[in-house]
Amino acid sequence: MADVGGVAGDRLRAFIERIERLEEERVALSDDIREVYAEAKATGFDPKIMRQLVRLRKMESSDREEQEYLLDTYKAALGMIALPPEPDKSVVPAPQLISEARTSQEA
Repeated sequence: MADVGGVAGDRLRAFIERIERLEEERVALSDDIREVYAEAKATGFDPKIMRQLVRLRKMESSDREEQEYLLDTYKAALGMIALPPEPDKSVVPAPQLISEARTSQEA
């Protein structure tokens, strides 16, 4: 196909056809995923919870922890859960113990 208005028709057609094939593959993959959730549901698993787990597993650990902390904070503010206990100030974190031990050995 010749250039029309500065647009290479053959190249454009190739891109469009690739996109259409990928769209078809995406539909097929979505159907496959839906079937897996249906199979899991038939064996007693809750697909809604499974979707949440898949989403959480995609997240970085720090992002997931922050989201869980905020969720617990909001739940506590609404009275849905008890406030988590304050951290025990008498417990010294391991890195601090190691640092103190090294300092005392050097002295």
